[in-house]
Amino acid sequence: MGDLAGKKVFITGAEQGIGRATAERLIKAGCDIYFHYHSDESGPKALVALAHSLGQKAAYGYADLIDTDETQRCVSAGAEFLGGIDILVNNVGGIVGRKWLGEIDRTFWQTVIDVNMTTMLNVTQSALPFLKAANGASIVNLASQAGRAGGHSGSLVYSATKGAVLTWTRSLAAELGEYGIRVNAVAPGLILGTRFHNRHTTQASAEETVRAIPLGRAGTPDDVARAIAFLAAEYDGFISGATLDINGGIYRM
Repeated sequence: MGDLAGKKVFITGAEQGIGRATAERLIKAGCDIYFHYHSDESGPKALVALAHSLGQKAAYGYADLIDTDETQRCVSAGAEFLGGIDILVNNVGGIVGRKWLGEIDRTFWQTVIDVNMTTMLNVTQSALPFLKAANGASIVNLASQAGRAGGHSGSLVYSATKGAVLTWTRSLAAELGEYGIRVNAVAPGLILGTRFHNRHTTQASAEETVRAIPLGRAGTPDDVARAIAFLAAEYDGFISGATLDINGGIYRM
């Protein structure tokens, strides 16, 4: 595994949950980092303070990543601040809401696709010139166990988009390998302490899921952050096109 000290990271959605835990772990590993945020800058502010306390570079910027121009400006600002991008973490995504097949209208359909896929397209396209110039780079995409197994009822569109992220990861690994860019994904299961599950998972549902997990507990944001940091450090390794499942053993391929 490569040394992360001094590596330049651009991460999306670092306000809370998995994004914030990942950013904190990468800072402690020695990375300089630029955080994208959309709704709350208190998390990025705290992360910048942490980085500065360790003598590292950090800054953050706002963007609606569904908007191509805003994304380009944010990624370019991050690359200018960092002096390039070695590692890209595509963390932004969400279920938006639970809707069953008969309730899905075209607006909801497009919104969920935009939140989980258009954002990833925009960010990765914008970062591509900097990743190509890095002489060995790493992209880590956030998928979900729902993309593997289909998710709970009411998550039809979300699950479909996360399945698409897995295919996107495999295809992109083939396309970018000639530039020394490795592309991998993580597929978290039940990770409590995130906005996603705070809003969309009931306590009863969480308890039922935990009972079926072989390790006997839900995951934490740092469980996922550890896996992302490992894949990020593979900028000079041989792992590409892979997905790490982080679910306590409830889903096994």
